[in-house]
Amino acid sequence: MNLSISVVWLSKFLPCWGELDSHLVISSPVSILPLNCLEIFMGYPSRNRLPLDIVWDAFFQGDEENKFSILVHSRPGFLFNKVTTRSVYFLDRQVNDSIQVDWGEASMIQAERILLQHALMDPLNERFVFLSDSCIPLYNFSYTYDYIMSTPNSFVDSFADTKEGRYNPKMDPIIPVQSWRKDTSKIHNCIPDEHYVQTLLAHEGLEGEITRRTLTHTAWLILSSKERERKGWHPVTYKLAAATPMLIQSIKDIDNIYYETEYRREWCTSKEKPAPCFLFARKFTRPAALRLLNM
Repeated sequence: MNLSISVVWLSKFLPCWGELDSHLVISSPVSILPLNCLEIFMGYPSRNRLPLDIVWDAFFQGDEENKFSILVHSRPGFLFNKVTTRSVYFLDRQVNDSIQVDWGEASMIQAERILLQHALMDPLNERFVFLSDSCIPLYNFSYTYDYIMSTPNSFVDSFADTKEGRYNPKMDPIIPVQSWRKDTSKIHNCIPDEHYVQTLLAHEGLEGEITRRTLTHTAWLILSSKERERKGWHPVTYKLAAATPMLIQSIKDIDNIYYETEYRREWCTSKEKPAPCFLFARKFTRPAALRLLNM
């Protein structure tokens, strides 16, 4: 599954999802809880087992106050037990109502919604982070937690999709053209999960409450037109030889992002000060990630 999910949600956006899922009930506002009690929910859509579970195990060991919760959406019937994961943090953390997910299909959206539905059951969950199974953390848990919790905004990679003609006028008036958004990952493909969250927030008038950038670094393959027709649009996969401290440092050093489609440059900040743009990176193979872990 080639997922490119990297969305950090604030709890105040959740009623929008409740309108789409009428059985969702938010019994108490999370904002009344003290900050040191609030958790980050980490959701992992995955095929089966998580290939980088040991990397995330080391990441979560940096938290001494249990400021996180975890769920994984795998294929129906798959269980995280002592045979399928070596990390205690993922034991029995699979959702029990998962669906079969196909890359590029609307089922990817439904998998995210299922994870979010379960996350809402825990009133301590204040931020909601969705990551692919090929992601690695760039920093320790404490830095990541503080970075995400320090802002009142959610991080959603979103721009007005006006240049490629992907908007279908038949969607109007349910989805008017002025609400049509996507992320910046694939400029030439039209894939449901790259439009859904972005368009939902625009349609609900919530774009003023998001920071329009991703927290996950992805490098895209530069292919010729013929190669793209044969291989499609895919991110670079970092294998063993490429997994070096220099690579990680080069990603950490990125403090601004230029969006060619909107002719704008985004300078990244945290606590109103210049900060690295990315907290996570993808796509890493298991050997590559383990090499970095052991350095």
